Amino acid sequence: MNEKNTGVFRVEGKTKVVESYPGRENCVSLFSKDDLTAGDGKKHDVLEGKGRLANQTTCNVFRLSKNCDLPVAFMEQSGDNEFIAEKCDMIHYEVVVRRENHGSSAKRHPEISKGHLFPKLKLEFFLKTSGKEWQNHELPVDDPLVVFEGGRALLYRPDQPIHQQKPFLILDDFPLKDNSKEIERIGQIALKNFLVLEKAWQILDRRLVDLKVEFGHNTNGELRLADVIDNDSWRVLENGLYIDKQMYRDGADLNQVKEKYRLVAELTGKFSLPRQQIILWRGSDTDALEPFYKALNEYKTPGICAVQPVTLSAHKQPMQVCEKADQLVQEYPDSVILAYVGRSNGLGAVLAAHVSVPVISVSSTWKDCPQDVWSSLHMPSSVPVATILDPKNAVIYALQILAMRNPAIYAELRIRREERLCNYAKI
Repeated sequence: MNEKNTGVFRVEGKTKVVESYPGRENCVSLFSKDDLTAGDGKKHDVLEGKGRLANQTTCNVFRLSKNCDLPVAFMEQSGDNEFIAEKCDMIHYEVVVRRENHGSSAKRHPEISKGHLFPKLKLEFFLKTSGKEWQNHELPVDDPLVVFEGGRALLYRPDQPIHQQKPFLILDDFPLKDNSKEIERIGQIALKNFLVLEKAWQILDRRLVDLKVEFGHNTNGELRLADVIDNDSWRVLENGLYIDKQMYRDGADLNQVKEKYRLVAELTGKFSLPRQQIILWRGSDTDALEPFYKALNEYKTPGICAVQPVTLSAHKQPMQVCEKADQLVQEYPDSVILAYVGRSNGLGAVLAAHVSVPVISVSSTWKDCPQDVWSSLHMPSSVPVATILDPKNAVIYALQILAMRNPAIYAELRIRREERLCNYAKI
């Protein structure tokens, strides 16, 4: 950056301009240009309106990420082609998350078919370089793949089979060398951000297969997901075809490319978090709800969806139960009810017969009186009630139902699954 003593600076890249934002200390403006490049700038076109569409996409994406409590530098959109962000000292890594084998991953792993699914997300770091140089080292290629091993960074060519390579350079000094926890945190944020966007695209019947992001530290030293996330940052499939920058790389007509950029800007404008609710319904105030709240807090549900406690007995107050259920579901049509009851479970049956939202029964007395669970299991016809004995599992099941339409809840659930999954193809 061309920063002066005044703190005013301006830096222009191939596709964007970053400069100080007047009147707002520690903020910058990111302006998206109409330029479209590929092959490290070897292919270059100017596509009128591309900058506006790219900025719209970036703002749509970062607004969703921010609403999902991810630490983003993005603050607000300030124009058709620009947005305001926290000023960041950028970390010299491009971080890539992959759900499928596309792009450079397919080149490094030709033994794995293109499009191969990774049940466990792949996380990759690339050293961000320019001019094929890094700290006086000449490189055979820019943006090499980084493998962290034994306190060193091993650099590989990103465009050749990995099993046929040895590292062309081993660095003892590299970004965040003395802060492995920060590198780990970068990876966790990148993974969770991918999961948020993965579900957002699934809701729109498209498929996110990989994503490239960058990070920086703001002026307080806090880690931020920074730069831009636009249609150049990912691969997205619609009916098996790319609707992202890959079309341009593959030589598609520029009018087709622009149409897909317009489509993506429009679709990402639909990214949102739904209004949802978990209703914790108990028949008596002697039934303690603490196990449910503990599980909900573990999955950071407060803030993601509403949690409504209710105490009403279906045996003793049937009319009030139906009235209250109607009121709550009318306010939040996207709800799940957890019916926490003991002895004879009339509550789960009444609720399931009366409302059209999922009802999950949890018995509070089954350990002391195992026979009580049968009143939850043996329901009349057309009275669908799920029965789960463990309160935490019941909460997770309710969240899984809501996660089908909620990117934030999906990411909270899936990030834990990712830790224990494995990929069938060893790479």
